[in-house]
Amino acid sequence: MIPLNGLAPYTSLFGFLVGLPTLVGTYYQTWKSRQEAKEARAGLVYSENCLEFLLEDGTTINLVPLETLHTLPKPGDVVLLPGTAALNLEDPQHAAYRVSRVEFIYTRVENRHAQPGQARLAKAVAHVGAV
Repeated sequence: MIPLNGLAPYTSLFGFLVGLPTLVGTYYQTWKSRQEAKEARAGLVYSENCLEFLLEDGTTINLVPLETLHTLPKPGDVVLLPGTAALNLEDPQHAAYRVSRVEFIYTRVENRHAQPGQARLAKAVAHVGAV
């Protein structure tokens, strides 16, 4: 029978050889998921405080800053949007579009003067289709 105190150095070495790659792999996966979340948030920040015009297939035609608008479009309105003006049919074209629905995205107001439950308009999405 092998004495237990003779196995201790080998078990420590085995634990180190198994534990170190596990620790490195866990750290890498955590770092990778944080980077992916950061990139996803960056996409939202890009269109924050804007009115976004989307086609039925999810293609974005235009982003318009909310502070430059006098009114927001309503369902049924026809809007003339600039596009790439290219002859390629895959790209959004400079054309008139009919607004089918409008979605509003709100965010909480977080400052010392905010009322409980106070929100502000963060983004509006107008779904459009060809006229």
